[in-house]
Amino acid sequence: MPQLAALIEGETDEIGVQANVTAELKEAFGFFWVGFYNVREGKTLRLGPFQGSSACFSIPFGKGVCGTSWEKKETLVVPDVHEFPGHIACSSLSRSEIVIPIFDLSGEVRSVLDIDSDLPDAFDDTDRLYLEMVAGLLTHCLYKE
Repeated sequence: MPQLAALIEGETDEIGVQANVTAELKEAFGFFWVGFYNVREGKTLRLGPFQGSSACFSIPFGKGVCGTSWEKKETLVVPDVHEFPGHIACSSLSRSEIVIPIFDLSGEVRSVLDIDSDLPDAFDDTDRLYLEMVAGLLTHCLYKE
């Protein structure tokens, strides 16, 4: 956390900050896929910076794990993506997933941090806790005004 905080402190460019956060998380933990989907065009998440194999370009509000996290405004931990109703399979190698919403200061979701593993049941409450802290850093850095 201190390393990420120091890396993004004072930065305001959403794409640049997201790019460095994905790189740091991928390097530190070796996740299969790490990336952001940003709220654009009203009710659509659009692909942002990521590390890993190619990904879906857009995800509708309330669809798949990312769209559902956005709709519910909460972190979702999915032990087996194949059992998640409406899962959007961007990669057939993805087995489990955690999605964390990133809020602005008014409480609206501005983006989601999506992390996939090629192993089943790869994420737990410790991952949730620290990744939600990362989300808080991003809110403070990008949406403080």
